[in-house]
Amino acid sequence: MAQVFIPSQLTAYTDGVTRLDAAGVTVGAVLDDLDRRFPGLKFRVVDEQDRVRKHMRLFIGRDETRNVSAPLAESDELLIF
Repeated sequence: MAQVFIPSQLTAYTDGVTRLDAAGVTVGAVLDDLDRRFPGLKFRVVDEQDRVRKHMRLFIGRDETRNVSAPLAESDELLIF
């Protein structure tokens, strides 16, 4: 499972939790897993066309991505800003 870092602006969806483990082999799959457990979270990060919202930034480790189909390894960290 990838470890996901949730910004304080979104912790209302995660009951205050800022670090979560989520299953998935892509950024989108991880966001889907989180959204199943915390409804509404994914919509705050991506729009209806699965594009990362303009005001959001996603990092896999230190590398920024705007692609929800970017691959994730189990040991990766996904940071949401």
